[in-house]
Amino acid sequence: MSIISERPEGGEEQPLRAARGGRNGLTQRQQRRLDLAARAAWLYYVAGKTQDEIAARLNVSRPGAQRLVSLAVAEGLIKFRIDHPIAACVELSERLRVERGLDYCEVVPGDPDSPDGVTGIAVCAAERIESYLSSRVPTVMAFGTGRTLRAAVAQVTAMDNPQHKIVSLVGNLTRDGRASPYDVVMRLADRVGAQCYPLPTPVVIETAEAKALLQAQRPFQTIRGLVSAARVAFVGVGGVGWNEPLHKDGFVTDEELAALLEHQAVGEICGWAFDAEGRLIRSPLSERLGAVPLSLLPERSIVAVACGRAKVPAIAAALRGRLIAGLITDEATAHALLAA
Repeated sequence: MSIISERPEGGEEQPLRAARGGRNGLTQRQQRRLDLAARAAWLYYVAGKTQDEIAARLNVSRPGAQRLVSLAVAEGLIKFRIDHPIAACVELSERLRVERGLDYCEVVPGDPDSPDGVTGIAVCAAERIESYLSSRVPTVMAFGTGRTLRAAVAQVTAMDNPQHKIVSLVGNLTRDGRASPYDVVMRLADRVGAQCYPLPTPVVIETAEAKALLQAQRPFQTIRGLVSAARVAFVGVGGVGWNEPLHKDGFVTDEELAALLEHQAVGEICGWAFDAEGRLIRSPLSERLGAVPLSLLPERSIVAVACGRAKVPAIAAALRGRLIAGLITDEATAHALLAA
């Protein structure tokens, strides 16, 4: 028995499972589209949202929202309840969004065999990135760095959109001058044909005087202007501790890490450390950080892409301090954040 009172306008969608012989026969992108359709169906039939509201929430066009709901119908997801594991994720994302004051939140199903894996949120983040890149209006997008964002960029569909600008929030060089292996802006810009603006400085600069000299140069001033005009910023959230990425990858020394811990740092975004309440920490290290200040970004523009048990304290702190306006994470992390 169905709960459907009317079929949404917008035409029929070809069932994915019928075409590919079941969910296990779907590609990862087709699975992700099925997940998005289930989310749209939950918002439409359970939460009572209009198709315009769904389009705004999922960052798709109104016809796109109609097609997603139609796809959920075609796939048989609409019964007394959504017969799909994403339903629990939708409820989690709505709770996180409301209880933690987010503008946008998406929770993806976790993999019990790989609780710290990032593939699921990488695919989700890629689709969110693509939703901005699909605009014909020239758009500035800012990015942090890290393993998770690099995985997300690898999932972005190749396209040719030279009207967009991709700008980095953090330096792309290590202390000894090597290119950072986790820089994403050049990879993404090359993949989508966008204009690329990397930040040509080390993550941590040797002295405050050297930082002032570098940031006085025209390339940095250009990047500051672009960042202040960014429509969205995608960032990772890292922990602050021994063998956490900021330390393990050599961006901070043992002494600098010890100083951050003395300041009660629990997390960092683009190198900017913060305490358990999400308050940014001023320290000798922050005076030499080459990253663009997060305060330059337009208000409520930062979307964090992060998951994993080790990152829960850092993500929870970022939420408390309202450092982020959006979050893409997985089920296990979402449950932990709601309990934090």
